[in-house]
Amino acid sequence: MKRREFLAAGATLAACAPLPGWTAVLEGVGEVAARTLDGADLSLAGSAVEDFAAGLRGDLLLQGHAGYDARRRVWNGMFDRKPALIACCTGPADVRRAVEFARENRLLTAVRAGGHSVSGKSTCDGGLVIDLQQMQGVRVHPAARRAFVEAGSLLGLLDRESTAHGLATTAGTYSDTGAAGLTLSGGFGRLGRRFGLACDNVASFDVVTADGKFAHASDEENPDLYWGLRGGGGNFGVVTAFEYRLHPMNPVVLGGHVAWRWDQARDAARFYRDLAVDAPESANLIPAWYWNDGTPSFGVGVCWSGDHAEGEEWLKPLRAFGKPSFNEVRSTPYVAIQSKDDASAPHGIHSYAKNGFLGSLTDDGIDLIMDVLARTPGLYDIFCDHCGGAYSRMAPDATAFPRRDMQFVLAIWSGWPTSDGVDEKVAKMRAAWRELEPLTQGLYTNYVGTDAAAAGLRENFGGNFERLVALKSKYDPMNLFRLNANVPPKV
Repeated sequence: MKRREFLAAGATLAACAPLPGWTAVLEGVGEVAARTLDGADLSLAGSAVEDFAAGLRGDLLLQGHAGYDARRRVWNGMFDRKPALIACCTGPADVRRAVEFARENRLLTAVRAGGHSVSGKSTCDGGLVIDLQQMQGVRVHPAARRAFVEAGSLLGLLDRESTAHGLATTAGTYSDTGAAGLTLSGGFGRLGRRFGLACDNVASFDVVTADGKFAHASDEENPDLYWGLRGGGGNFGVVTAFEYRLHPMNPVVLGGHVAWRWDQARDAARFYRDLAVDAPESANLIPAWYWNDGTPSFGVGVCWSGDHAEGEEWLKPLRAFGKPSFNEVRSTPYVAIQSKDDASAPHGIHSYAKNGFLGSLTDDGIDLIMDVLARTPGLYDIFCDHCGGAYSRMAPDATAFPRRDMQFVLAIWSGWPTSDGVDEKVAKMRAAWRELEPLTQGLYTNYVGTDAAAAGLRENFGGNFERLVALKSKYDPMNLFRLNANVPPKV
């Protein structure tokens, strides 16, 4: 076989039996077209690719290889990208080998854990994807109130294993989201007002840095790296495991939804705002302005994680306000609440979002939100994350995550089953966000699309930005890990 014929034919597996517990070794690999960090074309020698594969316990997938197409796809169908190589890592040793290969060849590199990235940065064209999907597992130590979580694990697994012991920690609002991406950039969730951000609850990280070395980061070991990983995203390495602090909690919560017709939406939203600002920390109330069968509505998603009798009493005013069109809040397993919205954003959905932090939700702001939604029927929904409480107990410089004074995160989101008309739809959403953006300051990087400007990220990190730049310069001076909310190293 001629060397370049491989690009069309794909690699073959060695005929010899692989070592027990190891994948087959690639043979007959021709030159592989790839892309460097600066976007230049690169030809990887087949022998180098074979050596790379031989050093992995997991598969190395190339275009044309069985399993490649299934593995390259990510949650957001907007991104149909084709990496040159996908390293399916089974543990930290595979991750180290992949990082070393990426660094030696200056390959464009993406890291995929849960693959739930709104911005699609867990994949790339022509580069290397370090895929952690096989690294899934959660071990709970009930007496120590700790969960040890492999980086490819989804949040539903963390919730399930923790609540089995009457314990929990903040873990997003969708059970099929990856724990790693959520946590590294902050991590809001239904328990956040009670327990803090997901990143606030990490006691330690295991991480492979850009030099291919393994490091443990905690208050005692590599404390600078520990600081940066709590909110600084994937800028500093590939996290392979998390140690979360867990908290006692009844695994059955009060959860559900209360909604009002559009003619009551303005008053209901203002009533909600006044209630939410001073809500007990056990209350998480997520407001949304949305379209329901062609009709605009306003609703509040409820999760009360404290004493049920207290919650029933406290929630009465919300449930009794006006004439709700839907009003169901009941005792529900927390894991069911966490997974109830999964079907609304299935894998492969074409998704777009914009967001920003709200210091307050004013009457004028509510009016503008309603006006913007009503002018584009059915195209997108608008919602807020409910903040305050334990989120604000950390000082702005205690972790890399800077926005501790917010009351809400305002977001505009939509998803479509196909790419039909997607450019026009996104253009309309961007226009809508230009009207809403003046209400906000900064942004939550987990909700950021591909069009976030570097200047916005600098502003967002505020006084923490220069410290992050210094940290990036120490741990990743070549900016190998740039497919993220990127903090550049010093030139």
